[in-house]
Amino acid sequence: MYSDGSALTQLPRDECLTLMASVPVGRVIYTRRALPAVELVNFALDHGDIVLRTDRSGKLAAAARGAVVAFEADCLDLENRAGWSVTAIGPSREVTDPEEIARLQMIGLTSWAPGARDYFIRISPEILTGRYLRAHGHRHVACQPAGAA
Repeated sequence: MYSDGSALTQLPRDECLTLMASVPVGRVIYTRRALPAVELVNFALDHGDIVLRTDRSGKLAAAARGAVVAFEADCLDLENRAGWSVTAIGPSREVTDPEEIARLQMIGLTSWAPGARDYFIRISPEILTGRYLRAHGHRHVACQPAGAA
């Protein structure tokens, strides 16, 4: 962990993964029709990879298959003006191995969207960056996932 001289602190990879695992939702950023698209998704971490469970015929599944995507998770303490943000960038791939699919079905990741969601996408972060902002000397951040009010 290092600071850039302000209240912002850069985070090491292991802390980035720990923080990501502490929140239930994030944002996957991908390309749809040659334009950036962002989807709010629930996710799980599996051996350092981000796993999404979605519909095989959905826009996200089609767009993320084999593409390089970004994923962002964060948490904000609005009252104390503090929080953290982690961004991962890496290739996405559909999970096709039946044994891996069976294992992923058991990790507790259920889609919040209605309907059958038995298609898994795995994002393997090649770049993982995180920043922590602690305002006013606070050591603990009472987070609300960003967007919650």
